[in-house]
Amino acid sequence: MFSHLRFNMKLLFGLLFIILLLAAILNFKLLADAENSNISSNPDLDLVHKKIEHLSMQINKLQDITSKPYPKVKKLGYSERKRILITGGAGFVGSHLVDRLMSEGHEVTVVDNFFTGSKRNIEHWIGHENFELIRHDIVNRLYVEVDQIYHLASPASPPHYMFNPVKTIKTNTIGTINLLGLARRVGARILVASTSEVYGDPDVHPQSEDYWGHVNPIGPRSCYDEAKRVAEALSYAYAKQEKVEVRVARIFNTYGPRMHINDGRVVSNFIQQALQNHSITIYGTGKQTRSFQYVSDLVDGLVLLMNNNYSLPINLGNPEEYSIEQLATVIKESVGGVSPIVKQSGVQDDPQRRKPDISRAKLYLGWSPKVSLNAGLKKTVEYFVKELMKENAKDVYS
Repeated sequence: MFSHLRFNMKLLFGLLFIILLLAAILNFKLLADAENSNISSNPDLDLVHKKIEHLSMQINKLQDITSKPYPKVKKLGYSERKRILITGGAGFVGSHLVDRLMSEGHEVTVVDNFFTGSKRNIEHWIGHENFELIRHDIVNRLYVEVDQIYHLASPASPPHYMFNPVKTIKTNTIGTINLLGLARRVGARILVASTSEVYGDPDVHPQSEDYWGHVNPIGPRSCYDEAKRVAEALSYAYAKQEKVEVRVARIFNTYGPRMHINDGRVVSNFIQQALQNHSITIYGTGKQTRSFQYVSDLVDGLVLLMNNNYSLPINLGNPEEYSIEQLATVIKESVGGVSPIVKQSGVQDDPQRRKPDISRAKLYLGWSPKVSLNAGLKKTVEYFVKELMKENAKDVYS
């Protein structure tokens, strides 16, 4: 789809140049008319100036996109290079996975409906010969030839999946059926991104993959929790009945650059509030715990799992456990702000404790997280500072 993008942009530059030239001619004409009629202010002239300024900005933006070199990519032979599909590849985790697989020299196709994903996350690959971007909703069938499928498509933050619970369920059930069907047709291995939410509000701690969970099937979070449980059941049904090669990753809380600054998850909420010197808001007592892994650690785990022969579910998370109150304090110190920490009433069905048992990941994948919370938060805060500056700039010029 984007293989000829750079050529098309050259044509666009030509058209914009012609428009700019015509605008300049009109500008001179209006100036002459203004001088002849002794008019000091001409609304048509002001409009032309604004249009010229806008066109110049567009040209500069396009030049930036096309003149920037692509990130470094390894050269692979035909037998080594895989054709890889990533659903949700324009999202937070998906875009980092794209970077990893592209840098390794594989051919990557991203499918995204942009409900929560953003083209900005993967625009640095657009036009590369190994990269293709398809705008598509996976609740509709997809026809591509690939060797591996990373199925990451789904809203993952509570505000996003609660906004349209029916859509969340469809994406994780009908969408998963479509991707499993594609894997069966083309003989691809598929990795389904599940979640620690399948454990619900656990009464076993830490949570191993053998724990069946404690989930409210009709609560406000059920559209996500239960849909992911169904996605897992579908995956292993296809593995048993259709002989599809399936991998399932149960992903625990993940953070890092490219998180949506307004996605409603605790890390992004706290960082944004601290940077703006707003109150850092904790819902509940603050004693509830979570485990936070940096996005690069998760990507490492996903790639290892995809290319491993182990086929049962595997937890991917950081076993270091923090209370929400501790997290708020760490983020406040990392930002260096003066935000007070305040508490409000708790949220229904909010899990009280969450910590992965990663024994299986260590044993079968040789995987464990490498990035500490402080190191990961430093990079994440730097990203949020840049994003908030962009948002503030938009507000100034809008």
